[in-house]
Amino acid sequence: MTIAEVQDNGVTSVAQKRQATNAIIASLLGWSLDLFDLFILLYVAPVVGKLFFPTSSPTLSLAAVYASFAVTLMMRPVGAAIFGNYADLHGRKGAMLIAIVGVGVSTAAFGLLPTIEQAGLIAPAIFLLLRLVQGVFVGGVVASTHTIGTESVSAKWRGAMSGLIGGGGAGIGALLSSLVFLITSSIFPGDEFAVWGWRCMFFSGLLSSLLGWFIFRGLEESPFFKEQQRIKAAAKTSVVTSPVKTLFSGPYRNVLLLNLLITFGGGAGYYLTSGYLPTFLKVVNGLPNNVTSVVLMGASVSAMVSAVAIGALSDLIGRKKVFLIVGICTMVLLPVCYLSLAKATDVTTASFYALAIAFIGNAGYAPVLIFLNERFPTAMRATGTGLSWNIGFALGGMMPTFVSLASSGTAQIPMSLAVFAVGVFAIYTLGAILSPETKGEFR
Repeated sequence: MTIAEVQDNGVTSVAQKRQATNAIIASLLGWSLDLFDLFILLYVAPVVGKLFFPTSSPTLSLAAVYASFAVTLMMRPVGAAIFGNYADLHGRKGAMLIAIVGVGVSTAAFGLLPTIEQAGLIAPAIFLLLRLVQGVFVGGVVASTHTIGTESVSAKWRGAMSGLIGGGGAGIGALLSSLVFLITSSIFPGDEFAVWGWRCMFFSGLLSSLLGWFIFRGLEESPFFKEQQRIKAAAKTSVVTSPVKTLFSGPYRNVLLLNLLITFGGGAGYYLTSGYLPTFLKVVNGLPNNVTSVVLMGASVSAMVSAVAIGALSDLIGRKKVFLIVGICTMVLLPVCYLSLAKATDVTTASFYALAIAFIGNAGYAPVLIFLNERFPTAMRATGTGLSWNIGFALGGMMPTFVSLASSGTAQIPMSLAVFAVGVFAIYTLGAILSPETKGEFR
């Protein structure tokens, strides 16, 4: 009986339970800490826009900042290919350690940059270069954290684990960013935030590197990877020698292309909801920084609840049905929530719709992680999952830029968001229709 069979039959030793617990914590916190680093830019977008990409139009400055965010996302597939290939051949742990330290250090470096007023055009150029570097490391974290956790739990919990890592990790990352934003806004109120507050936000990235190193250095490899290595050592069957090459050739290329319909929709849905909320609350609703941070912390909790619940639902009724239900419901509900949030005149009403938007947005990609895991064998799971996720999310991550460009002023942002949400979730629903049911296909 293989380790995978032992897991699925519920026969686990104390050591296996400990490994599973450690893997869950590592996957969740690894993704949380890296998204914390990535989200920092979203919380300081209005300030960074003025300091590095000043224009006469606030929406154009925002578009430039979101474009720099998209640049990071575009480099994530490169990181997924590099670190995913390494993770499939040599282990998830090593890839995770290097990637998370790289993300934290590159994030902290933003706090040292001169502004365009201090250094001229070299400032935005260096800013964009650092975003490229950060993107490679973030892509590497995806390839490792998005496999070792689900590979270490029983089959009946994989959907919930998918939601916990993807959505829960994103929620915790956003919650940490909100907390740091609240603290720095209090220490550097008003105009002082544009001088030192945004820099301290980026400096906090070093904390994620330190935490990640202490968390992951004692982590063991997943039982699926260990089993693969045992088979490889015994030479009982062939093992994929180049996961990246295999992914882009033969039948797996078609699997990758079909996956992108769902990952694009889920990624765009996330960045148009939780990703755009910090900007929406500040430039559309005009909420002060301290109120915005509290509302966003509540939205982060809403996102976590949604992701785990919808992920667990996919364990009960299947991945495909969940995708279809979420896709159809979202096309109706998100536009209503955007337009209602724009009309909110008090904090309570604004908070209600913000929490609803976060809940709906995170439901879209809760089962995506396990769906991707189930589409690829162990020998190429990190590479296949990492590239499918990162390419789709890179394309989806460009949507906030287009929303800002499509809006002639801040008053047009809510309608632009509503229109784009319908479009991306129509693509998401199409992907769900064309995709097979994968529940139980983990191998």
